Amino acid sequence: MPIPKNILTHNSILSFAVRALMVLITAASLLLADSVAAKESGDAHRGHPQTAPATLVRLVREATQPFLDVNAATAAGYQPYLGCVSGQDHGAMGVHYVNGSLVGDGELDASKPEVLVYEPSAQGLTLVAVEFVVIAADWLAHHSTPPVLEGQTFLLIDSPNRFGLPAHFELHVWAWRDNPNGAFVDWNNAATCEGQ
Repeated sequence: MPIPKNILTHNSILSFAVRALMVLITAASLLLADSVAAKESGDAHRGHPQTAPATLVRLVREATQPFLDVNAATAAGYQPYLGCVSGQDHGAMGVHYVNGSLVGDGELDASKPEVLVYEPSAQGLTLVAVEFVVIAADWLAHHSTPPVLEGQTFLLIDSPNRFGLPAHFELHVWAWRDNPNGAFVDWNNAATCEGQ
């Protein structure tokens, strides 16, 4: 006796559904295993940085270690300038200690930042960043492009500006305080002038 067509069709559909279900179960098992392995791998490496710090950040930290104490900075010719700089919606920079002879020399050296930036707090001043500064006319007298230090390009700050300086190139390096916006961004939302 032949099998009715509707039973064959029903059995075929049932067989297909069972196979599809098995494929889905297998795929779900593999995805779960991959997810567990990835989590375990991430847990094993959580204490290690995922990327090495920028070379310039490392060089600045090495060069400015002696200036963690602001008294050492003033003894080396750095003087406070303009008080604590903060923005209405940009966080803060901090108190700039400027070495005028370095600003006026027309040179850039990763080991000799022109400006040290300190954050005021109840405990005193904490070194958080540096700023490299070169007067634009001095730089452009010998170069045709903006300065670049260890792969980081400087910004041109035109004149007039709030610092009362002629047009100049500048680059902040947040070497001693993390900046959520990046190590080379001017403003830091994690810095404040409220402790002054």
